[in-house]
Amino acid sequence: MDEIDSFIATAPALRFAFAIKARVAPIQDLGMTARGHRRIIDILGGEVHGPRLEGEILPGGADWQIVRPDGTIEVVARYTIQARGGARVYVRNEGLRVAPPEIVARMSRGEAVPLDSYRFRTAPRFETSDPALRWLETATFVGVAARAPDRVAIGFHEVL
Repeated sequence: MDEIDSFIATAPALRFAFAIKARVAPIQDLGMTARGHRRIIDILGGEVHGPRLEGEILPGGADWQIVRPDGTIEVVARYTIQARGGARVYVRNEGLRVAPPEIVARMSRGEAVPLDSYRFRTAPRFETSDPALRWLETATFVGVAARAPDRVAIGFHEVL
């Protein structure tokens, strides 16, 4: 293995940056569309806490989902964070929620399921005009997410 091979085979470290807890509305099921089984979930608001960012999630965002035939759910959430100092941050968070069909069915009915019964990971991107928060635009993050019937929680970890 040469130097480049060794470098690219090294797993990056992660640093916890912040977490969100978003309140969500019931699923709007649009049924089968040309793109797949479409669902929309409105984001009602929430909170942001962590060592690198504090604030709130403003109402008005949503999560646009496609449920694949195998039950994997493609998520594309867009929402706004208002940081404690008043600055606003646009969030576009894409990812996959993977679960066995019986867990997908239970979650679709609004039931709580064990956190280890599915995998939910995201790759967020952020935009802001606040110079103090520009680090959000130049960092890469991995989101570790959990879904409850009325909320979503995501821990954002910066890739170092």
